[in-house]
Amino acid sequence: MFAKLPLTALRGFESAARLGSFKAAAQELNVSPAAISHQVKSLEAFLGVRLFERSSQNVRLSADGERLQPYMHRALLDIQHGLQTLSPSCTAQSLVVSTTPAFASLWLIPRLGDFHRRHPEIDLRLHSSNDVIDLRRDASIDLAIRALFTSDPQLLEQPLLEEYFGAYCHPDWQPPAAGSPIELIDVPWLSSTNVTVDWAAWCAKSGTLGWLQNARLRRYDEEQHALQAAVAGHGLVLASNVLVAEAVARGQLVGYQPEIRLAGARYTVVCVPGRERQVEVRAFSEWVLGQDVD
Repeated sequence: MFAKLPLTALRGFESAARLGSFKAAAQELNVSPAAISHQVKSLEAFLGVRLFERSSQNVRLSADGERLQPYMHRALLDIQHGLQTLSPSCTAQSLVVSTTPAFASLWLIPRLGDFHRRHPEIDLRLHSSNDVIDLRRDASIDLAIRALFTSDPQLLEQPLLEEYFGAYCHPDWQPPAAGSPIELIDVPWLSSTNVTVDWAAWCAKSGTLGWLQNARLRRYDEEQHALQAAVAGHGLVLASNVLVAEAVARGQLVGYQPEIRLAGARYTVVCVPGRERQVEVRAFSEWVLGQDVD
């Protein structure tokens, strides 16, 4: 049945398609770039179609290459995981989850103890970065949790949390007397292109624009630091309901005028189509989607 399948060429094509480079594929497979080029050409001859558009500067997938790539990626993933189930050295199933440092430390890590208790057989590693990892090219990442404003049609998406921004403070914090300066904790927040998330937008919506005339701004570059300042009672912070959820649950912060909200993103669990069938990916996805999101 499979005697005529050009397996070596298919593996070379998948690597070059995922990495976007014959040279990178050659490094991954420990062969020469010429060997990758030969494998791709032989596969093109076998199929009778052109899989890459070539130029003097680079290569990129053709329309036919784009159609073939996800099938090959899923097939090789299935083979890899099938072999791992028979390897005595693979007693633990590995799983790499990518997300932002703020989401990891403020939302995910406080909950991970429950996942470890439920799935002690899974060796979970967190990859935290504010850079968006290309999951189609970086096969070392199994899935990611992202704050999205628009969908990526090339990835499988499962909605997790709806985000909005509001003002939060220490339970004992009180607004200053009229005419006195107010301490506002300021941190850069990302939102959709048509919605600004800053104190000016919040004050305009709440009718407190007068605050900004003599406000004392406490500026931070990191979300975690801004929330720590609010927990310490240093002022009012404008924060994501998702990232502030643990502090609110512990009674460290409370909402101030909670009816005033600015639109945010949609937190979503994403992976390359096909990876959702892997046991450890499915286990983590089911667990995180089942978390109490209040």
